[in-house]
Amino acid sequence: MPIRRRTFVQGLASAGALATIRSPSARGQQMTDAPDVILHNGRITTLDAATPDAEAVAVKDGLVETIGTDDTVMRLAGPKTKIVDLGGRRTIPGLNDSHTHLIRGGLNFNMELRWEGVPSVADALRSLKAQAERTPAPQWVRVVGGWSEFQFAERRMPTLDDINNAAPDTPVFILHLYGRALLNKAALNVLGFDKSTPNPPGGVIEKDASGNPTGLLLAKPSALILYSTLARGPTLPIEDQINSTRHYMREMNRLGITSVIDAGGGGQNYPDDYDVIQRLHDAGELTVRIAYNLFAQKAGGELGDFERWSTMAKPDQGTAMLRMSGAGENLTWSAADFENFLEPRPDLAPTMEADLEPIVELLAANKWPFRIHATYDESIDRFLTVFERVNGKSPFETRFIIDHAETISDRNIDRIKALGGGIAIQHRMAFQGEYFVERYGADAARETPPINKMLAAGLPVGAGTDATRVSSYDPWVALFWLTTGQTLGGLPLYGEANILDRTAALRLWTAGSAWFSGEAEVKGTLSPGKYADLAVLSADYMTVPPQEIRRINAVLTMVGGAVVYGEGDYADLSPPIPPASPSWSPVNTVPSPAQRAGAEKETRHARACADGCQSHCGVHGHDHLIAWNNPIPVSDKNAFWGALGCSCFAV
Repeated sequence: MPIRRRTFVQGLASAGALATIRSPSARGQQMTDAPDVILHNGRITTLDAATPDAEAVAVKDGLVETIGTDDTVMRLAGPKTKIVDLGGRRTIPGLNDSHTHLIRGGLNFNMELRWEGVPSVADALRSLKAQAERTPAPQWVRVVGGWSEFQFAERRMPTLDDINNAAPDTPVFILHLYGRALLNKAALNVLGFDKSTPNPPGGVIEKDASGNPTGLLLAKPSALILYSTLARGPTLPIEDQINSTRHYMREMNRLGITSVIDAGGGGQNYPDDYDVIQRLHDAGELTVRIAYNLFAQKAGGELGDFERWSTMAKPDQGTAMLRMSGAGENLTWSAADFENFLEPRPDLAPTMEADLEPIVELLAANKWPFRIHATYDESIDRFLTVFERVNGKSPFETRFIIDHAETISDRNIDRIKALGGGIAIQHRMAFQGEYFVERYGADAARETPPINKMLAAGLPVGAGTDATRVSSYDPWVALFWLTTGQTLGGLPLYGEANILDRTAALRLWTAGSAWFSGEAEVKGTLSPGKYADLAVLSADYMTVPPQEIRRINAVLTMVGGAVVYGEGDYADLSPPIPPASPSWSPVNTVPSPAQRAGAEKETRHARACADGCQSHCGVHGHDHLIAWNNPIPVSDKNAFWGALGCSCFAV
């Protein structure tokens, strides 16, 4: 059903049995303009310098009306004000992913098996086997991003034999970063890959000594082979795509996300592939605010795309829930520099500048904000030269964004600042840090990306995930990375100079991201007059041990003062949602990343040692972490239970 502020208020009226909701005292009954909702008895981090910490917040007409102490705010309550007891829980502004792919991801969410947080290869293969048995022909099982082999206790990827044994008959596609995909024999047969299948441009179909495809696809260096193969799988009918997008938004809300900026994507054509999200908007069923970008689709036709779109859409066109934000992240295909750290840095085409400049001129003339994918400093340097040339002729009147910027130099940070741009960073190094260190060295990784230097230069910086094809959509994994400097596998990447404190990291995920859609005046802090978008957390982000950060989720999420998700004490407030469709969807059976916190505690013995097991075996008392940091001690059984490893590693 539609989720609107009035629906929420009416729903609360029938929820009198909830211990967390009560009617106000008669003290405020004469008030005619009282708040719709008051949340009190909390530890509220507002990120507003005027009132950085509070106990209560009053909401009126979808906006924050007042923030302050319980006594101050509760005085405002009227007879119809609904009171929510936060129970001392940490409450934060709603999280805002400044670079993700929600629209495309939503169309596929119900088809995808997620491996985020899965503690071992054995567990991953068990889930793959079970899903293959549930999945009817001609559908595939898809694992599309969000995982790293370094999260697994075995510290390895599943092999092709593993995958074929787990799923001998159902086609399987497993994407690993931007580097490779693993296909089982059933998928090879469906796709028709055989001895005669040639390698596509920029990609390799690995073949054995007899010339038969093994099932491994390699991006060398372009990811096109991976995405074009994935695109050949069956799609969902429109009704299931709508359901899938609703469930993906529900997952965002479980994690405390209330806003995203959608960076477009390959195969995401405007306006056709925006139909589902527009339908949900028109039905009042969006539970995440979405600002979207338009992404050039066909090499050689990029300028034509933007010329056509400039007659169809305008920046900021739309509503507070769904609005067009600008152009990018792909402006021209000749500028693509995918961060496949398994391969050397790609050199951009010599025609890139000639391709990019007329597009940027068009966007500047039409006052369109734009963003561009840029992993490497060498690429950024060339892009900025084009931007400076265009700006010299027609000064930019709106924002531009460099996305990713893992290896950006001090000089280019200053150039972006001079042009009035910003940088959107993501936690891709949490998944690929080990590969980056292997290729470029630990010293090069210490400021990859150099976030504190960006902030010191006064640049707008927003945080996000770039989900789902590499990184997880889980913002708490990103906040863990920002505040610890560690990969998923526990590898320390950064020194103290490039690690953020928890408040600074949270600010990037809220107030920082709001700039990137031109919404800094209405989002990002819990301040009077701004959207009442907030998340009540399952654990206190400000005080929990570092490893616990990535297991946080929201127990109550509100968008515009309306509840979009609730669990535990707030479960009865959560708007209903139909079961995931089709019926075989992994969403109906496998706990999502936002639902795994309890399950993880049950399998902690199988976790990678840097992932919260306190570095010891509860049965034998030895230190697991030594297995990763030192040569295996064959003789010292107390340290590692001999060369074969302890049975707690058994899978």
